Amino acid sequence: MSAYSVKGKGWRYDFTLKGERYTEAWFKTKKEAVQAEARRREELKNPTPVPEEISTDMAFLDLVNARLDHVKAYNSARHYQEYVYMARRWVRHWKDLNCSEISQQMIEEFVLQRAKVSPFTANKEIRYLRSTFNFGRKRKLIPSNPLDGISFLPMEKKTKYVPSPEDIDKVIAVGDAETRDYLWTIRETLGRVSEINRLTWDDVNLEGRFVILYTRKKKGGHLTPRKVPMTQNLFEILSRRSRERDPDRPWVFWHTFVSSKTGETVYGPYQDRKKFMKTLCRKAGVKYFRFHALRHAGASVMDSCNVPIGAIQRILGHEHRETTEIYLHSIGDLEVGAISAYEQARQNSHTNSHINEKGITLH
Repeated sequence: MSAYSVKGKGWRYDFTLKGERYTEAWFKTKKEAVQAEARRREELKNPTPVPEEISTDMAFLDLVNARLDHVKAYNSARHYQEYVYMARRWVRHWKDLNCSEISQQMIEEFVLQRAKVSPFTANKEIRYLRSTFNFGRKRKLIPSNPLDGISFLPMEKKTKYVPSPEDIDKVIAVGDAETRDYLWTIRETLGRVSEINRLTWDDVNLEGRFVILYTRKKKGGHLTPRKVPMTQNLFEILSRRSRERDPDRPWVFWHTFVSSKTGETVYGPYQDRKKFMKTLCRKAGVKYFRFHALRHAGASVMDSCNVPIGAIQRILGHEHRETTEIYLHSIGDLEVGAISAYEQARQNSHTNSHINEKGITLH
């Protein structure tokens, strides 16, 4: 202990710890100085944690804007647009309220109103609203989430429509040359639309015959790359486009458009192209399907050819095997065999019953 006395004043302690000096005076006795120094050393060794300040409230509009900024930075453009679409509706309801003023009952009434559109729509509102409030709570902006006690509405799950290869061929055939290249690229890579829109010539390796697709469908929102081998058809399409491309345009697929900010005609990658699929399906005379159905269709074809699910998962860019299993719509040999065995057993039972009715003894 580094306690000492100063004549006419009293005792003090004075010590250095990790380059910092600590001292206190004046104690009447050496014992008091030594005890005080011991307490101070203990405080430095085991400091009392300072509780984080949690905001008691904030304007709902401010929370929504903060969440949108985060989604724009960390998620795909499509996810951001979906968020904006729903956020506008929330703000119409609660723009003048603080987060603490939005009760569970208010959320439930809103959800039930949205359920008139469909349970799927209502559940999507619940999911996005819950993540918005959780965003604020995680960052200590608000103390609670009014959706904590709200459950998803029951839904009638239906088999997802997956177009046949023949219907996909018909849709591609009625498109113009640029559209055909675009759809074939989605079909041959099983890529997401956002991945194909993001595809640049730096991501195309004609010599190695693979493309690199980047997705944000991963935890944390980071762009994650994966290599997808080229089919011969895709190699021919990208080779031709490479020979004909504008060297000033880095994207494989791009367009010119009028900027909403400046009013000028500019060029850049596509953001979303879902509108023209309805027109193509109508022209081809097939049931309407969207781009994402091409991933389901391709995964089902590979599954029917007994491609290992792990390989399908890597091509689709899924983080979890369970997600890939959702995409597999083909009926496997095990299911076919099981139904065949059931049919045979039922027929045998019917035959035996018919014979016994005639009084024939079976040995």
